[in-house]
Amino acid sequence: MPTKTRQQARDLRKGATKAEQRLWLHLRAGRLGGMKFRRQHPIPPYVVDFYCEAAKLVVELDGSQHNEDADAPRTRYLESFGIKVLRYWDNEVLQQTEAVLESILSAGENRTLTPTPLPAGEGL
Repeated sequence: MPTKTRQQARDLRKGATKAEQRLWLHLRAGRLGGMKFRRQHPIPPYVVDFYCEAAKLVVELDGSQHNEDADAPRTRYLESFGIKVLRYWDNEVLQQTEAVLESILSAGENRTLTPTPLPAGEGL
């Protein structure tokens, strides 16, 4: 992993927003449905706010500095690896924490990560 990306992730962890801090209290240590999240996790060339590797799930918090047009290529890039990206506004996390957590839990529990087997007689 590029040193610049690793250092950027460390800096972002130190400067977490109030919304990131609040969400992290609920996501850390498998507190949400046993899903293990990492915060400010590098997926070069990006650093995502929260990542659950087992569910291939990214949670991004968008504040006033975010622009949907600028975020679209980032989202497409992550989705190209089979990663589901959920986006929430900071104020959603601060004002509707339980609803955001329910949405994340639902998305994580409903991920089908292994291919469905072919019907008998199909395939090789």
